Amino acid sequence: MSTRKHTALPKAQILIEALPWLTRHHGKIVVIKFGGNAMVNEELKAAFAQDVVFLRHAGLKPVVVHGGGPQISAALDKHGIVSEFKAGLRVTTEDAMDVVRMVLAGQVQRELVGLLNQHGPLAVGLTGEDAHTMTATRHTPEIDGEPVDIGRVGEITGIDTGALEALLADGRIPVVSSIARSADDGHVYNVNADTAAAAIAAALGAETLMVLTDVEGLYEDWPNSDEVISRLTASQLEKLLPDLSSGMVPKMEGCLHAVRNGVTTARVIDGRVQHSILLEIFTDEGIGTMVVPDEPGGDAQ
Repeated sequence: MSTRKHTALPKAQILIEALPWLTRHHGKIVVIKFGGNAMVNEELKAAFAQDVVFLRHAGLKPVVVHGGGPQISAALDKHGIVSEFKAGLRVTTEDAMDVVRMVLAGQVQRELVGLLNQHGPLAVGLTGEDAHTMTATRHTPEIDGEPVDIGRVGEITGIDTGALEALLADGRIPVVSSIARSADDGHVYNVNADTAAAAIAAALGAETLMVLTDVEGLYEDWPNSDEVISRLTASQLEKLLPDLSSGMVPKMEGCLHAVRNGVTTARVIDGRVQHSILLEIFTDEGIGTMVVPDEPGGDAQ
């Protein structure tokens, strides 16, 4: 009897460590951007689904937003459409947009909804087109001061949270594909999923935005050091933005947008670590980089 008691004790301690975090996050919305390696590795995908369902049963309200870079590239190859990138964004022709929409809404989202729904009737998939959840306009980036046409790539102009709030109120887990329809020309646009997740988090007044990546977090002095910055303020992050690698820019700009628009914390976490979401939300250590708003009236160092 006594040995049984002892082997179970560490489990109880782990659960008790989660108590303050459970209390703090209860009833709060957490928006999770699903991407990177976690999207293509079967074990990581299954662990991600377990984490999201755990959050829901622990009294949080998770919303999942996803893109699908690797899957889109593979499908474009299959259709004989060349993947081209300008200014860090995929050039999306009319033909490519049909494939993007098919992959995001018909493949990646369906698979994710299926994984979540192994645990109960929880997940509902939608795209930014549904109920005008996301509205966009054509995004025209500049390279060396010159505007560049990258096709059907959108910039978010509006978020309507009605459908998301109705699903959350019903205890469901919304899974949102990052495509949006334009109010200007009626076309459908491909929207960066990091940007979409940040905009949705701000519009919902989420407690937390979590962005899964393929790195441990934001590095202090990459490539000279692999020390991860565990916490920084919005102003500190803004100073670092010009020096970040192109892949990290939309993620960190998203975090900055979120905390400047009412989200309490934004975190970049390593999606290659199984159950990284639970480790980040329910333990004292945390495992990624957390961005917090500037102190009101404080020194924005």
